[in-house]
Amino acid sequence: MHQEILTKFNFLKEKQLSIDITRGKPDKDQLDLSNELLDIPIPTSSEDGVDLRNYGEPFGIKEARRLGSELLDAPIENILAGEQSSLLLTYQTVLSNFLFAEPTPWKSLKNPKFICPVPGFDRHFMMLQDFGIEAVPIPLNEDGIDLNAFESLLKQSDDFVGILCVPKHSNPSGDTYSDNNLQEMFRIGSNFSDKFLFLFDHAYLIHDFLPTPKQKPLWEVVTNSKVQDQTVITTSFSKVTFGGGGISFMATAGHSLELIKKVRTTMIICPDKLNQKRHVEFFKDAQGVKDHMQRHAELVRPKFEIAYSYLEKLDEECGNFSRPTGGYFITYSTSKPVASRVVQLCKEMGVLITPAGSTFPKNYDPKDSVIRIAPTYVSKEDLEVAMEVFITAVELAHSEIDI
Repeated sequence: MHQEILTKFNFLKEKQLSIDITRGKPDKDQLDLSNELLDIPIPTSSEDGVDLRNYGEPFGIKEARRLGSELLDAPIENILAGEQSSLLLTYQTVLSNFLFAEPTPWKSLKNPKFICPVPGFDRHFMMLQDFGIEAVPIPLNEDGIDLNAFESLLKQSDDFVGILCVPKHSNPSGDTYSDNNLQEMFRIGSNFSDKFLFLFDHAYLIHDFLPTPKQKPLWEVVTNSKVQDQTVITTSFSKVTFGGGGISFMATAGHSLELIKKVRTTMIICPDKLNQKRHVEFFKDAQGVKDHMQRHAELVRPKFEIAYSYLEKLDEECGNFSRPTGGYFITYSTSKPVASRVVQLCKEMGVLITPAGSTFPKNYDPKDSVIRIAPTYVSKEDLEVAMEVFITAVELAHSEIDI
């Protein structure tokens, strides 16, 4: 058996492959769905007479904010329409609290900490590190965060200032939080402090490609839990239209809304209103967005099915994998602490995968077991080869075979 695996390894290595599945990016066919944006005719003024070519409207034009209101199911007065990505608005939220949070800006705290479910999004951890904010991991379950771990952490320290989550199709496991999990998170966090921030990067809000567990609109749960002033929800069209060329939305209220307006008034003279208008003309309304995302799903779903078909070939003793119903990633968890070796073996065979540990703060996975797979960007043919490489690497590492 060992010799058979070694023979396959050497065969694949000799192919001198060059396949990159490190990042969750749309492929060309997905991008082509939005090509009409490149030359769609738009007026020079918004519906209420604002000149789209000039300065002004730092919080977005009315029609873009209305579209965001429909997508996030929040009142338009609680919606801000911004630039390219939810990550940028998330970063600006942390920045605003770092500089101006009341009663004490986070920069003046001795050791501000954020709770981060793991496995999580590597760029969230990088962002917090930029500010010197400690990211403290807690386990993520299929229906949301580990509530017992969450409550236990908050009892251990007064230094926690918030939690950062991807509540639907979580990056990279694909988990969708249940309404009950969110309600309990709000109860526990608000009891800890009425300044505790619930920060949601809702990047995959509309990225279903299979039937997904039902989740109430997040703002509805927020409102029912009476934590509007403590909550910030961001989303965007980054993987809906063009990377770096979409628009983003935020829902928040009260002090949190005033903070983001304060920092954006200084930082952003105005967003790209022409691009906001262009997207509104392209989609028309939330239903137009959903119809567009159905076309994405038809392109994305087959690639996940290819990945699943290969992962199913692995013996269950080697590990297990997530089966997301949306988003851009699959998580493979090895049963032994061999994730780093799996990634290295893949590299030796010519396939690049996100470095092991990236889905944890400080790139440290204590079990060295979690691997993020991003199947969307490459062709189906290359994906099949990449997955053959991956399962070969897992078998080699699990069987502790020397090369």
